[in-house]
Amino acid sequence: MDWQERITVDPTILVGKPVIRGTRLAVEFIVELLGQGWSESEILRNYPGLTREDIQACLAYASSVLSAEKVYPLAIA
Repeated sequence: MDWQERITVDPTILVGKPVIRGTRLAVEFIVELLGQGWSESEILRNYPGLTREDIQACLAYASSVLSAEKVYPLAIA
């Protein structure tokens, strides 16, 4: 899944949050719904403009961002 085809960042839409292309639905929102226990079918039923591939792109985007995250330990004086 190439999330770049479905996820876009535009400073004029939701203050630049990553959204599903052609919508105002943020990746963060979709991932949050999944985290709250919503099933894929519930999301698709409530947001009929979305596709299964859109949801997969949100997860792929989140995975990509998290895999690039680096955590550095703080030195304690």
